[in-house]
Amino acid sequence: MHAIEMSDIGAPDVLQLRDNIPEPQIERATQVKVKLLAAGVNPIDTKVRSRGLFYGATPPAILGCDGAGEVIEAGSQVDRFTVGDAVWFCHGGLGREPGNYARYTVLDQDDAELKPRSLDFSQAAAGPLVLITAWEAMFDQAGLQAGETILVHAGAGGVGHVAIQLAKTRGARVIATVGNEDNATFVRELGADEVINYREEDLADAVMALTANKGVEVCLDTVGPLAFRNSIPAMKPYGRLVTLLDPGNDLDLSQARTMNLRIAFTLMLTPMLLDLHEPRLHHGDILRECAALIDDGKLHLHVSREYPLAEAAQAHRDIEQGHTRGKRVLLPWS
Repeated sequence: MHAIEMSDIGAPDVLQLRDNIPEPQIERATQVKVKLLAAGVNPIDTKVRSRGLFYGATPPAILGCDGAGEVIEAGSQVDRFTVGDAVWFCHGGLGREPGNYARYTVLDQDDAELKPRSLDFSQAAAGPLVLITAWEAMFDQAGLQAGETILVHAGAGGVGHVAIQLAKTRGARVIATVGNEDNATFVRELGADEVINYREEDLADAVMALTANKGVEVCLDTVGPLAFRNSIPAMKPYGRLVTLLDPGNDLDLSQARTMNLRIAFTLMLTPMLLDLHEPRLHHGDILRECAALIDDGKLHLHVSREYPLAEAAQAHRDIEQGHTRGKRVLLPWS
């Protein structure tokens, strides 16, 4: 089959199109084989490519955690899908199982869910990782409630643009940060109640002006150390600050301690990295709930660009430049 192979650890050029990759085969009775019709491209893919694979694995490898496609074969004990079903999932691409920058993949039936009916395969492949991440961060970790205010960093980004919408379905007030006026318009269209341009405004001052000097109950940091640190004085005492990234070294948490903030981390890849079955099932629950919201018109996935599979390296370059709106997707059949 044709696939994008990561030949070494390094720059995007290590991603090369190959035509002679062995086609994966079902090895366990509960597995399904999927013809991939789209593969999401995520920042984690670029980090694995540039820093190295997990599980002690070494190149060559196939990257890509997010995928969507059609079931073409099912193991003898598969009872959740039949041949022809359209599915979406986050599975593989970290070094143990091959990822989705390919024509076919094989995965356990518990790792896949039926694709939302109203989405095409490109939109569906853009969804699983960011939807699960936003859900776990805001609802499982932070316990966001109706009537609370949440600060979502990088509101136009992959996680941010779905976090805004999910928060609104829970009745929260959303303040989103952006870096330009076009993205400000975009996040308002998604439902953000207030928008802060982090390039032009002091974050804490702007948040306090928007919350009558109370601060936000919840903050979702999707950016990293600087955003994390700048968010602390924007929080309400006893608030919940969730980050997707390492907040960095030499971190002074004295103010956070005085404010009695609850600080949490979210890494939706943990069930794959630690081989945890129950959390993987919970991810399936999240995708089913998100699919219902999508088919009801309450949640939208924005794909900013589609690439032919052969242009995977360019997709990585574009993501590494930053400031991506929504998601980017590879089309393995093109």
